[in-house]
This record gives sequence, C-alpha cells and structure tokens, in this order.
Amino acid sequence: MHVAVIDPDVSYPPTSGKRLRTLNLMLKLADRHRITYLARAGEVNNDTQAAEAFLKQHGIRPVIVHDPLPTRRGLRFYGRLLGNLGAKCPYSVAVHQSRKLEEAILHCAAESPVDVWQFEWSSYLMRLAERLPGPKVLMAHNVDSLIWQRYYEVETNPLRKWYIGRQWAKFRQFERTAFQQATRVVAVSDNDARLMQSEFGAHHVDVVDNGVDCDFFGQHTSQRHPRQILFLGALDWRPNQDGLRFLLDDIWPLIVPRLPDARLTIVGRQPPEWLLDRVQSDARVTLHANVADVRPYLASSALMVVPLRIGGGSRLKILEALASGLPVVSTRVGAEGLAIEPGQHWSEGNSASEFADAVIQGLQDPVSLQAQASAGREIVRRQYDWGTLADRLDAIWKNCATQAPSLSAEPAGRNAT
Repeated sequence: MHVAVIDPDVSYPPTSGKRLRTLNLMLKLADRHRITYLARAGEVNNDTQAAEAFLKQHGIRPVIVHDPLPTRRGLRFYGRLLGNLGAKCPYSVAVHQSRKLEEAILHCAAESPVDVWQFEWSSYLMRLAERLPGPKVLMAHNVDSLIWQRYYEVETNPLRKWYIGRQWAKFRQFERTAFQQATRVVAVSDNDARLMQSEFGAHHVDVVDNGVDCDFFGQHTSQRHPRQILFLGALDWRPNQDGLRFLLDDIWPLIVPRLPDARLTIVGRQPPEWLLDRVQSDARVTLHANVADVRPYLASSALMVVPLRIGGGSRLKILEALASGLPVVSTRVGAEGLAIEPGQHWSEGNSASEFADAVIQGLQDPVSLQAQASAGREIVRRQYDWGTLADRLDAIWKNCATQAPSLSAEPAGRNAT
C-alpha cells in the first residue's frame, strides 16, 4: 500500500515520546509498504538534513516543509493568546495550521493515489478531511482535553486558570469532531480508547500501545550509582515542566535532609531558562540537555522518578527504564495507560511526602526495588516491543484500506492481531 504519514513535527532525531513512537512504527513498516512522510519543520538546519537522509536510507520518502512555528514569548505571543479568546478552535490547534504543509499534502494526493492517510495531529485532519480521498487514520498520542483538564486542576493563578478552562472547553468540542471525522482513531492505551468512546462518541477506535526497542535499551550496562536519581523527558513539554517544579519545589526538599548524599540528574531536550537557573543554585542537581543517547543515564542511575501531575496517553520513558532494568517511582498519572501494577512493577507516590518516602525507601532497599524492575522488564518485553506493535498498526492500515470493521468493537485492539 501507499501510506502517507502527516506529522506536525519532524520525528528525527527521536528526542521525545511522540517522535519515538512515530519514527519506530514507520521504520518497522517501511519494508512492507510505500511510506510518504510529510512533516513540518522550522528553518533548514543540520537536523532536518539529517532527518531526510535517515528516512531515505530506511526506505521512507520524506517531504519536509519548512514553516517555523511562531515564538512562545514576547508581546506578539500574548497578543495571539488574547486573540484566540474569540476563536472556536484551541490556540495550540490554530497555531499549528500551516498552508505550506497543506499544499504539500494536496500535491501528494494529486501525484499518486494514497491508500491510507495517517495524521499524527488532529488539526490537519480537520482541515483536509473533505479534500483528501481515501480512509484517514488519526494517531491520537494523547487525549488533549484530558491534559488541559489536568492543567486546570493544578493551576493556582486565577487568571491563568480561567484561560486554561476556556482552552479545555474548546478542546472538548474540537476532539469530539475530530474523533468522529476519522475513519479510524488509534489510541495509545485502553484508558484513552475508553475515554474517546464514552466522552467523545468515537465509534472506530483501536489501540496500539507506546513501545520500546527492548534489545537496544537492554544492551547498555554500567555500574549503578546507589544514590543517583534520574528524571528523563522532553523539557519543553509543559507536563514535564510541571512535574519538575513539583519535584524540585516539593519533593526534593523532603529527600535531601534524610539522604544528604542523594543526587538528581535531569536529562532532556530544550531546557527552559528557569530550569537552567535552578540547577545552578543546587550542587546536588545536574542537567544534561539534548543528549545523543539516554542509555548511559538509564544504566548508571539507581532509579527513575516520574512525578507527573498532568498527562495523557502513556509514558515511553517508563518503558525505556524498565527495558533497561531501572526501577521506577511514579505518580499514578505518570504510570497510567501501561499494563504494570504499583507494588509489583513500580513504586507509587502521589503527594510530595508519599513520593519522597517511596524514593528514600527504594534507595535504602535497592534489592526490593530491583525485583520490581525485573518483573516490569518481563512485562515490557512481552507486550511493548515495537515489532509486535507495528504488526498491530499494519493490520489496522489493511482493515482501514479495505473498509473492514474495526479490529475490536471494544477498546481492546491490542489483542485483535
């Protein structure tokens, strides 16, 4: 088949969970189908040139459109936020609209028949659904309205809370329409699939979980530092920034007095200025930005922390940690969507005191925590390898192209193949 994948962000290098998912599923299916990859990037630079070369090398035809997003700072940014008050669609949907990318997509449709269109972001599906022939798969990396609901719940500034509440309401209406316009919606977890069906009336939903390359993450070994704590994630993603503030402001001050030799390592792309300043003020905290390979940090740490209060979908970082044999301490939100159980495969803490206690107990009793990680690793190898997940997406593409029924009437598409 000819499958066109439409992406609002170039998924190479794979420096975020969304990028990892998009790239790995394409790579696994590129030898079975002809894939055209249409993506939006900023200015031409070494990353985009490397992305084009990498994709071509792996049998994927890249069409990268250079159309930078507006900056998220300054008076113009706040002017755009203010202007969105009268708009029907959410701000983050409006700002991602790109006429250049839309023209490239329509040109792709005109030059060669496409059997399946896959949209990695619902904004382009909404704008192009009626102009593109053929079935359309929406890859829902998150239920965005759930993320905005959680933004609203943790926000304390009254003005920001009011604005976030309006964005949340807009996303609810937007996603209801988008989920119903798609031929198929692919969720990343059973939890998300049930929410799409019950709250948004989505009729054709399948599940392809987030995954991990178990062999890649299992091959790197190192001596673990018994007091080293790891936070891993895209540092320009707002839920991760909220989790870091929760960690540094509320949890870390409870850990240090009881374990003065504890050390916190933060690894991720695009750290904000406030985090750079914060790290400089605490000698126990180190930051490694935009690293080429996260495996050395996974291999050398004693445990990973996932103190997320906002989020949706599921966390690839937890899969990577467990595939590496690294124990995990997480909030319930951080570990949701994964078939792993607290107390068996990871340790749970939701309040600051619960989280700090779980970290301290894990560092003081590494044998018990390592037993959890080993059990979690078995689950990950059995259920979350990219090869198995690509088979599932392949079946969805084929069913979608032939207009066959959804793999499962219930949100259990994980078992249908």
